[in-house]
Amino acid sequence: MGDTPKDVNGVAVEESLPKLGHGMLEQFCFPPGFINLNHGSYGSLPIPVLRATEKLAIEAEQRPDLFLRNTARRLLEEVRARVAPVVKADVEDCVILTNATHGVNTVLFNIEWQPGDVIVQFSSTYGAVQRTILMTLDRTKGVELISIPVTYPIKHSELLARFRSTLSSIPRHDNQKVVALIDGIASKPGVRLPWEEMVAMTKEFGVWSVVDGAHLLGQLPVDLKKTDPDFWVSNGHKWLFSKRASAVFYVPKRNQHLIKFTLPTSIGYVSDRDAVPAAEGNERFVKLFEYCGTIDYVPFLSITPALDFRMSLGGEDRITAYCHNLAVEGGKRLAEMLGTEVMDKWGELTANMTNVRLPMSPPGQLATDELRDLIFSMCDQLTQERDLMVNLYVHDDKWWVRCSAQIWNELSDFEKAGEILLEMCKQKDVEMKRIASSRVGRDATVGETTVHKEEVLEDPQP
Repeated sequence: MGDTPKDVNGVAVEESLPKLGHGMLEQFCFPPGFINLNHGSYGSLPIPVLRATEKLAIEAEQRPDLFLRNTARRLLEEVRARVAPVVKADVEDCVILTNATHGVNTVLFNIEWQPGDVIVQFSSTYGAVQRTILMTLDRTKGVELISIPVTYPIKHSELLARFRSTLSSIPRHDNQKVVALIDGIASKPGVRLPWEEMVAMTKEFGVWSVVDGAHLLGQLPVDLKKTDPDFWVSNGHKWLFSKRASAVFYVPKRNQHLIKFTLPTSIGYVSDRDAVPAAEGNERFVKLFEYCGTIDYVPFLSITPALDFRMSLGGEDRITAYCHNLAVEGGKRLAEMLGTEVMDKWGELTANMTNVRLPMSPPGQLATDELRDLIFSMCDQLTQERDLMVNLYVHDDKWWVRCSAQIWNELSDFEKAGEILLEMCKQKDVEMKRIASSRVGRDATVGETTVHKEEVLEDPQP
């Protein structure tokens, strides 16, 4: 999996492969004229994969008992066997669940926290994960949270230095658990992090690593045997082209005993009260996630046709090279048209998403609810009136747009986005000043931290 098809001499047959770009639009369900530059939020299902899932759904309804008790479990084993080599992991260490947030929740719920334990996160950690951490602190009093402040752009070397400094400064004691939440690729800003180096650093300090790799699968090469994180999860429906919601959850054998139950807990749970355990070791871990109540298993099973579709396009290397190059070139062109700049000044932050500053006044003059209403109206206007989907957000008291480059995009999509965004920014800048001036003479809460505002805005567009 992942290699480009080759002829008998081992030479890539590029000319025999489908051309990437606008010709790929016929493989997706987008209406004519719609420009999707926000694939990274919720993914986009290819029509061949959609048809495969429809066939699976019909099969499930023809004989529901047979499908749920037998067929789905057998096909789920095939999914695990197919996806494990993609992330270079043992199939016994991989199970399938709904999404990355589900995986992080599963880890944090299963850890037996004690007062004095520590959780480390970055200020750019995804909002839903930050709330999960707060839930953990609420459940167990005395657990400490350390948040490493990050403002982008920042070089990987500086980020690693901050991470090392933080880990080395934590007072340690016997039986203490320190857990670091690490993004593979952050959501907003949409930047890649040196997560492999961070995982290696956690080992130096005896810290557990929990990698939120929501955007990794299908966007960057992953070698879990080499990197060896303690826990890792990544969505398939974002960049791998599987159906929402489906994700790969990786737990190496050394840590599988720590995962004792799923969310929700179902028939696979093994209790200390059982006279004879139904399963032990790796078999227990796999069975734990095999059946978690009556759910729709079609999204999980869609990973197989998604991988087939990617292979038909030439495999992982060809897809990611096209998307990465387009993200780099598209970001440069968009910044040129807007008269601003890309966030990635050094070329190390960009995978298949690019972040470009918008030419608008600083949003700090707005209260959080005003900012939320404004940004939602901007997204609605772009999608409903201009047939453009991008991800708008605020970082460091500046306006930014995150654009995802995919196999159906071309440079002209970024140019069209630049025309639309430039027009909208002029309109909304006037509106923003009007909102701020209308507050004169009445009470209003202004000046909340940018981080808080970003959390408020995160849910609609991950």
